[in-house]
Amino acid sequence: MNRTAPGRGSTPEPSDPTVLTVPEVALIILIGVTGSGKSSFARRLFRPTEIVSSDACRAMVADDENDQDATAAAFELVNTIVGLRLAAGRLTVVDATSVQPAARASLLAVAKAHDVLPIAVVLDLPMDDLLTRHAARTDRPFGADVVRRQHDQLRRGMKQRGGLSGEGFRGVHFLRSAAAVDAVTTVRRERLRTDRRDETGPFDVIGDVHGCRAELETLLDRLGYAITRDEDGRAVDAAHPTRRAVFVGDLVDRGPDTPGVLRLVMGMVAAGHALCVAGNHEDKLARALAGRKVTVSHGLAESLDQLRVESAELQAEVRTFLDGLISHYVLDGGRLAVAHAGVLERYQNRASKRVREFCLYGQVDGTRDDYGLPVRGDWARDYRGRATVLYGHTPVAAPTWVNDTMCLDTGCVFGGHLTALRYPERELVAVPALAVHHEPSRPFPVHPGLRPMDAPEVVPIEAPDLVPPVEAVTESALPVDQAPAERRDPQDLHIGDVLGNRGVHTRYAGRVKVRTEQAAAALEVMSRFAIDPRALVYLPPTMSPVTTSSRPGLLEHPDEAFATFREAGVGQVVAEEKHMGSRATLLIGAAKGALTERFGVPDGAVWTRTGRSFFGPERTALLVDRMRAAAERAGLFAELGTSWLVLDAEILPWSVKAEPLIREQYASVAAAAGVALPASVAALEQAAAAGLDVGDLLDRTRRRVEDVAGFRDAYRRYRADTDPDRLGGVGVAVFQVLAAEGATFADRPHAWHLDVADRLVATDPELGVRTDRRVVDLADPESAAAAVTWWEEMTTAGGEGMVVKPAGNLTRTPDGRRLVQPGLKVRGPEYLRLIYGPEYRQPANLERLRSRQVGAKRSLALREYAIGLEGLDRLVAGEPLWRVHQCAFAVLALESEPVDPRL
Repeated sequence: MNRTAPGRGSTPEPSDPTVLTVPEVALIILIGVTGSGKSSFARRLFRPTEIVSSDACRAMVADDENDQDATAAAFELVNTIVGLRLAAGRLTVVDATSVQPAARASLLAVAKAHDVLPIAVVLDLPMDDLLTRHAARTDRPFGADVVRRQHDQLRRGMKQRGGLSGEGFRGVHFLRSAAAVDAVTTVRRERLRTDRRDETGPFDVIGDVHGCRAELETLLDRLGYAITRDEDGRAVDAAHPTRRAVFVGDLVDRGPDTPGVLRLVMGMVAAGHALCVAGNHEDKLARALAGRKVTVSHGLAESLDQLRVESAELQAEVRTFLDGLISHYVLDGGRLAVAHAGVLERYQNRASKRVREFCLYGQVDGTRDDYGLPVRGDWARDYRGRATVLYGHTPVAAPTWVNDTMCLDTGCVFGGHLTALRYPERELVAVPALAVHHEPSRPFPVHPGLRPMDAPEVVPIEAPDLVPPVEAVTESALPVDQAPAERRDPQDLHIGDVLGNRGVHTRYAGRVKVRTEQAAAALEVMSRFAIDPRALVYLPPTMSPVTTSSRPGLLEHPDEAFATFREAGVGQVVAEEKHMGSRATLLIGAAKGALTERFGVPDGAVWTRTGRSFFGPERTALLVDRMRAAAERAGLFAELGTSWLVLDAEILPWSVKAEPLIREQYASVAAAAGVALPASVAALEQAAAAGLDVGDLLDRTRRRVEDVAGFRDAYRRYRADTDPDRLGGVGVAVFQVLAAEGATFADRPHAWHLDVADRLVATDPELGVRTDRRVVDLADPESAAAAVTWWEEMTTAGGEGMVVKPAGNLTRTPDGRRLVQPGLKVRGPEYLRLIYGPEYRQPANLERLRSRQVGAKRSLALREYAIGLEGLDRLVAGEPLWRVHQCAFAVLALESEPVDPRL
């Protein structure tokens, strides 16, 4: 097989004749005369779902794959399917003759629209072979003249200027005989050079250097890199024992020592100690060194002069290095993208001229500002991608987070600073410029938060002296190479962030989709009834019950919970007493007024699963004050180094929140049945005494009386008198510490969380309610049996049941691919009367209920769990309010999913 290398004209390169090498995501266009074996070739080497056949599409639209009148419609369908597959990032093979440049042009346009590399595989068999094959076929109602015409069109197309590469193909493979076609046995799918998702870091992402070698050496030293020097004392490498540097480009131009910067960075990249993307200044320098005509401006002259006095060997190494730089990298499982001027989500891990130009220059439209500099669109303002994007290109006075993107060019060459961001820690490290090496086109402000430093300094990303107030940013303080553009206040909420078909990218379950109708339902509740969105940092997930039990008389049993966790690879669980109350989330501060600035509430907040305030203002104030005092006496604020806590809890009794529900739904049913059924029994007894055959009906009615009594007893257990204005009779059972300043605690075992809860109870036993529990070794039958006995005793005594959780808390399956359910509820048979009705335990009813399906509920629980954890992570990382609120809103939106509410 001969291959034409991308961009190398039509000179064939020899390659392994048994292997077809293609990009992992590409549009592969098979080109060949009818009868050349394209369809057989495709079926042999690619999955059926990857092949888009023009014949198949013709059959779909005309019921006849040979109907030439349907060709236009068939190719419209081809292009549609190809476009949808490429949009999803899926390799696609087009099986059509494609012998004419015009036929290929429409497919090339689809590849270009989706920024995917087009690859040509040409089956150019000799004419005699083609005619022999055609003569043997009975499924083609046309003569040999069609074969000859297609062959002529194929050959003439290959001879056009530039050949297939000139048309836009980035790779061309020629198979010039039937033997060559049959020899191909393997398709090797290669990742794009941008795809480094398997590299997880940690990384140190470094902003624009622009020839400032001395500052770069100082920054690398402060980041912990050991610099290697050659015999002349020049830095030729720098290595860190556990980290890797990533340069955002613009290493060259303007500064005093471009060769020194290149020598150091090239050495780091060659040794595997760094990655580097192309900047627009590298791109221009590469063209200049290749002898192409360029405008010598913006510091290029300095670079050319400095390189001219270097050795020919270094100059050659520089040309090779610059030619090899790519547009961007996608790292850490798709969580981090690095590009010189930024990269949109739809461009990440895509390859095209458009992608490269965006990564080099940003969002430009050709217009210029009063300083003659390009006007750049503020792409980051609308960015909603999964990956954190780190970039440079446009000097800024101080790095700030904008929708999970950050510009790290802090104008070192203009007298500012050279800045790096430690990832995933999200900590900034900066060193001051030694001088104003180049006068900027626009006056460059040096923010006081980036002052000269005499010792290493790590600056947290949310340090208030690093981020200038929005109202203080004036045109004179705008970035050097950027015209005025609106910047979003981190506290602003936009309806566009949550409405429509959207998804929330989580580090726990990937992208979780939220549909338009779900978002609309949540908007009604959130806008009318929810607490201040600054305080609404979390909504808890729903919880699934266990798989339905087959035991006589029971719908739920602990053994099913234990079996589910065993199958998920969990070895130990904790069974926690399930309190019959109402779920609540509490936000409390270490002191009065501690929460006002951050959360918009002076003392704290308590809210329900739907974001509503649990109590009115007076009882809320009393409760958060009591909980603050309890946490202070328990030493939690000091131990966790925080001024605030977010707690997951149950507030008891159930009636404190559900009294209207109990009165209107449960008590009314019991009252009506309590009047009607005894009267029915009395009437049936009279009928039986009169000799009528009503024995079976009488027995059923008496059982119904007993069932109603059990129903009445069930809800009465969870009613208690409470002071409507104060906290008398109210209890709080905390079972998890969700977050504190700078930390979440999902990775801490439940034993730790329950120990914290016990300490809160000990400091305020009148308010606090202890959660009883049992630790269960799932490999020990006796341990599991003891937990079952405990559950039976507890539910017989009137308890609701228990919740079974992985003892380690946040847990994944052994292959690491999926989250394990955070908890499964196992409710007692008497309590379930409140859920399924007084008579649910009757054999016929119970048998019908055994068909209930818990799969949808469990899926919903995992999605809400992942989103909730993501929101807490964003909260403690200091991300903008809209990013945190997006998660709480999404959980509320998912609650509108049509799932059986009884589960």
